[in-house]
Amino acid sequence: MTKRRLSMSVAALVSAAALAAGAQAQEAPYQGKIGRTLAESTEWWPEPVKPAKGAPNVVWILLDDVGFGASSAFGGGIATPVLEQLANQGLRYTNFHTTAICAPTRAALLTGRNSASVHVSGFSHTPLSAGFPGWDGRIPAEDGTIAEILRDRGYGTFAVGKYGVTPDEDATDAGPFDRWPTGKGFDHFFGFLGSQTDQYKPDLVEDQAHVKPDGRHLSEQITDKAIAYIDRFKKGAPDRPFFLYYAPGATHAPHQVAAQWSDPFKGKFDGGWDVFRAEVFARQKKLGIIPAKAVLPDRNPDIKAWAALSPDQKKLYARFMEVYAGYLSYTDHEIGRLVDHLKASGQFDNTLFVVIVGDNGASKEGTLFGDVDRNLTAKAQTEAEALQYNLAKIGELGTPAATEGNYPLGWAQAANTPFRNWKSDANSEGGTRNPLILAWPRGITGDGSVRTQYGHVIDILPTTLELAGIKAPGTLRSVPQAPVEGISLAYSIKDPGAASRHREQYYYIFGSRAIYVDGWKASLPYPNHFIPSTASNLKPFDENAWELYNLDEDYTERVNLAKKYPEKLAQLRAAFEAQTDAHHLKPYITWDDVGAGRIHRNKDSKPLHEQIEALTRGASK
Repeated sequence: MTKRRLSMSVAALVSAAALAAGAQAQEAPYQGKIGRTLAESTEWWPEPVKPAKGAPNVVWILLDDVGFGASSAFGGGIATPVLEQLANQGLRYTNFHTTAICAPTRAALLTGRNSASVHVSGFSHTPLSAGFPGWDGRIPAEDGTIAEILRDRGYGTFAVGKYGVTPDEDATDAGPFDRWPTGKGFDHFFGFLGSQTDQYKPDLVEDQAHVKPDGRHLSEQITDKAIAYIDRFKKGAPDRPFFLYYAPGATHAPHQVAAQWSDPFKGKFDGGWDVFRAEVFARQKKLGIIPAKAVLPDRNPDIKAWAALSPDQKKLYARFMEVYAGYLSYTDHEIGRLVDHLKASGQFDNTLFVVIVGDNGASKEGTLFGDVDRNLTAKAQTEAEALQYNLAKIGELGTPAATEGNYPLGWAQAANTPFRNWKSDANSEGGTRNPLILAWPRGITGDGSVRTQYGHVIDILPTTLELAGIKAPGTLRSVPQAPVEGISLAYSIKDPGAASRHREQYYYIFGSRAIYVDGWKASLPYPNHFIPSTASNLKPFDENAWELYNLDEDYTERVNLAKKYPEKLAQLRAAFEAQTDAHHLKPYITWDDVGAGRIHRNKDSKPLHEQIEALTRGASK
């Protein structure tokens, strides 16, 4: 498979060059007659592409850095009534997985192929990509996106919010634009190209140019723009469906939101993260979100018990969570404006909603103490220093001044209830498991019931195509296409007891790794030096410290069976190596490689610490 894909990449480059030279979308051979005169000739016009009659509109919603236990739609501790409404009208998928970090998840989602297969094992940003087929951050033309497929089937296609997979060197107004959203099948785009941006002063792009933000919160702006795109399209083509990719920056840092959204949560989290975890865990069981036999893992040993914190710490840390809750609640409200508009315009019933509540687990980037406004490369602080600094700025939390606002690690663990660990931990369900909602009033008879079939983000594209009655194309605009690697989840819609068809899946993020096969999971953690986290994450890496879990019996990965079943572990480790070979993930690049500046985008690449600001702020201006 590796050789086929590598050779195909060369062919794709040739095809892409032809397209750049002016080649048009592939057309059917001319079927008229051309004679010497008009009288001797017969005209012929190709049939315009038309979607199937009754084809649904499609809305993909992808939230950012939301843990499994945050949204009330899945028993979480923060009210999200719009997500609850969509879930109650459709289906809740509780065994769905992402890649554990944003760019690989987005690349896999948009293409229906594994992130390494489409060259985004890391990022498309300069310090986190490398000159290897699985790592260069440049999605090939052979791996067409959902937008390209649907556009060529007559859909209008729009994207708003976070894109995250445009290479840094292409992200200026000079282009080239083939890896901007408009070069990957979207008729229009409004949002930011990078991984993170200020919500009030975003690095904002519309179509193929940077534009000046208007000072309003980015979530309000992208919702307005999404509605405008839909209305303008429907005015010109009322019978054609649309595809909207709605991906707000929320709830990625910086946590910025108006006080009218955060203040209603005052006092709601004074009980602390231990109480939050226990309450969410109990509610998840009651709702059937998690198995009745599931056991809540112990609090991470590096996170203090809430009862052991000082009054000042409790005051500060509770406010961090109030702001985060307001941020998620506000995001839900903005999704509600979109939903209400579709209802008012008569389009809601025939719209397929795919809602992924987070592109990875809750973020550990706020460190143990929380972060207000300092860059990730700031000098490490003691607990006392961090408390003094952040407490003096408690009034800035949620405001434009909180340019790096992010809650402390204890709240990240709480937001990931019932799972262990966090964002970027590809070895753990806390990094990779996210809630999924499928809703389509006209096409899915749903009552909010739970589906437990194993799923992965690469399954969303084939699921969408099957429900829309579309086959994945063999070519797109004359470019031969690599096979879609995901497996449609449509089989599970009417059969809650159906056996999982997605039976094997690998995971890898900068050293941390895992392989899932038929209920068993082998995993290897990696000390995360890039994002300051916990003392336990700073232990030396041991490549033989693999762990083994039976997820069918041990839902929350508490009992390591590696010593009990060494043959099973060896089998899964071999499967992991086979998978990484098949998807050209190797070499295994780690956070240490990144931090030490061992990978180079080009001869002028600089070490990570000299590039981190560009990474966190988004694409270069």
